[in-house]
Amino acid sequence: MAELLESSGGLSLLYRGVRIGLDPRGCSEFDLAFVSHAHSDHLPRKRCKAIASEETLALAKARGIELEPAELDGVRLVETGHILGSRGLLVDETYFTGDLGGRPRAFMGGARPVKCRRLIVEATYGREDYVFPPLKELLHKVNSLISELYSKGVPVILMGYPLGKAQVLMSLFSKWGPGYAHPTVLKYNEVYKKFGIRLPDLEPYQEAERKGRLNMGPWILFAPLMSGRNPWVARMKRDYGAVTIGFSGWAVKEGYRYAMKLDYAFPLSDHPDFNELVEFVKRCEPEEVYTVYGYSVEFARHLRRLGFEAKPLVPGQGRLG
Repeated sequence: MAELLESSGGLSLLYRGVRIGLDPRGCSEFDLAFVSHAHSDHLPRKRCKAIASEETLALAKARGIELEPAELDGVRLVETGHILGSRGLLVDETYFTGDLGGRPRAFMGGARPVKCRRLIVEATYGREDYVFPPLKELLHKVNSLISELYSKGVPVILMGYPLGKAQVLMSLFSKWGPGYAHPTVLKYNEVYKKFGIRLPDLEPYQEAERKGRLNMGPWILFAPLMSGRNPWVARMKRDYGAVTIGFSGWAVKEGYRYAMKLDYAFPLSDHPDFNELVEFVKRCEPEEVYTVYGYSVEFARHLRRLGFEAKPLVPGQGRLG
């Protein structure tokens, strides 16, 4: 089985004499990088040779990071359902998930479990109090809220991470209009459309504002998730009376809405909740589990109670533990 290594440069696998960095921020220690998806905290800071999906390569380029495509015999990329192009890496009975998607939502399917001997799995919401409501229930609540606001002539800003979450929100709530979008979101929409994802053609909000359309009754605007303290958010609320609705798995906790200064917040995530994480691990049937990111210590402890040999990875300390 491939050797699992951890150093100050990050987690890696040594396979057939090739050291593969797993979502490394720097590549100098590694022969190749595996890039699971194009969120900024999983991308190398500069150009390097990378095993990644076509979609991830294109999205990384949209973010200003040009990755050099690389291949390695004996490795397999597995769909993880987190964002467009997200993949896990299966190497010699070791499966590294990167970030996973949870339940199916809009055009995104859930993560595919892979039977393996060693599983390295994310634990972003790896604590028992992070359980999300059914998607159907959440959609009913949000659509009812938007309907109520529209009936009062109040415009709505739907906020989520601009890459991944925003595109799902557009697909789920595209029936509301007129619809506009923040340019940060539209930049990634172009890549999604290139790979066959159908999204509404939305006008940039600046163009609508220039034409005076934001003064003409209620509208919906898709924007990055920002605090209510942000000057742009404050201006949209002041000039147009807009109401902000944020979407994040952290919104399971009531305090999240207040900390972010949002009018409303709903727990819609591109990650699995606690129960989905546990089910994913069970379906992979691993002999040993390593947990990374988020509540890795708590999740490993829970898995041990279930009978798994599980340990959290301690990043940046040069050891596994």
